[in-house]
Amino acid sequence: MNNLSYQLLLGLALVSAGAQAQAKLETGSKKPMPTEWIDQDTGHKVVRLTRLDGGNASFYFHNNPFIKQRGSEGDLMVFYHTSPAGKQLYTLNLKTYQAQPLTRAYAQVSGEIVAPKSRQVFYQTQDTVYATNIDTKKTRRVFVFPKDFKASITTLNADETELGGAWSTDAEKEISKKYPEKHDYFTRIYEAKLPRTLFSVNVKTAQLNKLFTDSAWLNHVQYSPTDPNLLMFCHEGPWHKVDRIWTINTKTKAVKLVHKRTMDMEIAGHEFFSPDGKTIWFDNQLPRGATFYLTGTNLQTGQEKKYQMTRDEWSIHFTTSADQKLFAGDGGDPGQVAKAPNGQWIYLFHPEGDKFRSEKLVNMKAHGYKLEPNIHFSPDGKWLIFRANFEGEEEVYAVELAPASLKGSVGKAGQ
Repeated sequence: MNNLSYQLLLGLALVSAGAQAQAKLETGSKKPMPTEWIDQDTGHKVVRLTRLDGGNASFYFHNNPFIKQRGSEGDLMVFYHTSPAGKQLYTLNLKTYQAQPLTRAYAQVSGEIVAPKSRQVFYQTQDTVYATNIDTKKTRRVFVFPKDFKASITTLNADETELGGAWSTDAEKEISKKYPEKHDYFTRIYEAKLPRTLFSVNVKTAQLNKLFTDSAWLNHVQYSPTDPNLLMFCHEGPWHKVDRIWTINTKTKAVKLVHKRTMDMEIAGHEFFSPDGKTIWFDNQLPRGATFYLTGTNLQTGQEKKYQMTRDEWSIHFTTSADQKLFAGDGGDPGQVAKAPNGQWIYLFHPEGDKFRSEKLVNMKAHGYKLEPNIHFSPDGKWLIFRANFEGEEEVYAVELAPASLKGSVGKAGQ
């Protein structure tokens, strides 16, 4: 074969490889899908980030999974990998897609708390809390819950000195054990009115501090991303029956209601802090299942900002970009509260006045919404990261916000 023929064949091979990477496909139409494709319904590029055999799970929508790159090696995302050996934390390089184990495998592990400043991840197995350094993989034991106060960590404060969570009674744990499905335990726990206690744990001294106890289902505990003394929590239960969103100052113990319902059957929930810590955003329906908003309460002034959306645009979870100029949602199937006939999409939202203009990024009709997608903006703000099961097993994906292009990985697209 002469050099010209070789170059021609090489060129055809590269074109073929590029065409394969850019294949327009219905998302979830193949099992497996290629590692990259263009969603034929939206024109946006989708990449499967996790490529390990077994289940792979991204973090809950308000839990930060990212560690910034130190040079140009690529930002890291922490995720859970499940194999026959158990469940363990991994890091994924968003530039190279290389995955590395961070912890050993455990039969049970939870927590999913990243400390971006100290480059650690906190997690819990049974009654013990550990911290593992992202770079050195060195692990230390942080805290062991006493026998009379078995609880779970869920959040880390802004200066990374305190972990937080909520303790529940053995009676409540028995309800959850007896009725494992949410539709069976949810109302039962709410109506039981059993006490719960908010707590913090000092990550250096291991001091346990009981902050607040109430005969209510205290849940969804989140520290502010900027104020180390501000903890948000909710009164869990049927959303149309509770004034759900509250904060507590962990130093003064002052408790404050963030949003008071204004009408019968109003709901407010799935609350989360803005990146600057100034606003708490939440799903707000006036009334339930009728009109749909993402509402934000300014924590200093108490003023609220509402963005209205259509029934189909309603999402189980919402999130916002670092500058709060863009929002996103993970959609929902017809069985959710909105009863949306065409809501199974990953959405990008552009605020325009008091409404959202939506852009569909991924068609999720092949995804089973019992697994919530839980979207995150990537550190560079150019991708949305979500989890899905449309290939048959849980995996983590990223969809490019810009129109599909040949260049770039999640960590360097457009650079």
